[in-house]
Amino acid sequence: MADSKLLVPELNDAETMGAETSRFEELLLQASKELQQAQTSRPESTQIQPQPGFCIKTNSAEGKVFINICHSPSIPPPADLTEDELLQMLEEDQAGFRIPMSLGEPHAEVDAKGQGCTAYDVAVNSDFFRRMQNSDFLRELVITIAREGLEDKYGLQLNPEWRILKNRPFLGSISQQNIRSQQRPRIQELGNLYTPSSPRPEACPEKPHLSLWLEAPDLLLAEIDLPKLDGALGLSLEVGENRLVMGGPQQLYHLDTYIPLRINCDESKAAFHQKRKQLMVAMPLLSVPS
Repeated sequence: MADSKLLVPELNDAETMGAETSRFEELLLQASKELQQAQTSRPESTQIQPQPGFCIKTNSAEGKVFINICHSPSIPPPADLTEDELLQMLEEDQAGFRIPMSLGEPHAEVDAKGQGCTAYDVAVNSDFFRRMQNSDFLRELVITIAREGLEDKYGLQLNPEWRILKNRPFLGSISQQNIRSQQRPRIQELGNLYTPSSPRPEACPEKPHLSLWLEAPDLLLAEIDLPKLDGALGLSLEVGENRLVMGGPQQLYHLDTYIPLRINCDESKAAFHQKRKQLMVAMPLLSVPS
């Protein structure tokens, strides 16, 4: 395991606050700079033409809804986890596994009976799509996440029941989509690291919500939600080649999770984002998922 002081400085007393804050901000800015340098040659967004995959039919209060599940090599793949590893994450309530998707705008179409309907195009990575075709579990997971994404983005309430259309890979026409090619820096400058008010300890530590995703093929990012904290005071973090352990002040939080990727723990960096009340960890990978 890496020395936690390399990642999240322990702020033990007020006298060391200035030096530790500067060091913490240095780590933060360095991580942001590395992300930006890796992507400065790319434009802010790029236009893609998703390829058809399959179409699902459902409905809302407004009528029939069709979702075209499409794919494009320009969309980044999710972390390369086996189904067993993903199931383990879901069972442990660590559903931070993200499937990058591009959610297209609604477009009016006519179904096979000549009746009006609404269609949406949802695109995922092409390699992941091919893998999904051979897995009922992944296919249903993608459909569920796509439905929830459309509901959140467009304020829909879709019927949880759906079916895949036979011999019809898409409905209507699949439009081009703009995707962000330059990822925004997920680790940003810190606010104040300390506030006088400290939350009271609880009987046992709470397990915080963890989100994991690949920001780049060789960089894994994590966000740990810590809504009860106002700063980094007392936080500890250890990162090993395939493990992340975090402890909170006054035993408010504890997280010990297995990560099925080889992490370069010596180059990993972390920072607490005060406004979002999140600990963000940038973890370069020793071997890039295929």
